Amino acid sequence: MITAFADPFDALLSLQRELEARFASDWLHDMTTSRGPFPPINVFQQGDDILALMELPGIDKNDLQIQAQANTIRISGRKRVDYSNGVSVHRRERVSGEFDRTLSLPVQVDPDRIKAQYRDGLLALFLPRAESDKPHSIKIK
Repeated sequence: MITAFADPFDALLSLQRELEARFASDWLHDMTTSRGPFPPINVFQQGDDILALMELPGIDKNDLQIQAQANTIRISGRKRVDYSNGVSVHRRERVSGEFDRTLSLPVQVDPDRIKAQYRDGLLALFLPRAESDKPHSIKIK
């Protein structure tokens, strides 16, 4: 009797796919709402500067942390959903918990001039490009 063994490379690729799927953002795991990284971020370039807009509904601004270094911005925080004692939850689609997103930018930013505004669940980050990263004109003599 001949025993056939599975290709070990197929097993490794399968394991790699499973690990990648597990480490993907599961902040909205098993929910009926859209899936994907949280918070959703749109990034725009305005002249030399960058504008990042994030949707953070239901999150208190005191539960947000923003860090900037070189061309990377990190946004982390916690969304709280509290229920009164003694309630019976029949459906739970509003999720809670911690999140952590890191955004790589195409330019170096000046962390001392970054401005953040938070209103109605929308966080706007104004990220000025660092002077050292801007192209400089050179005069020919």
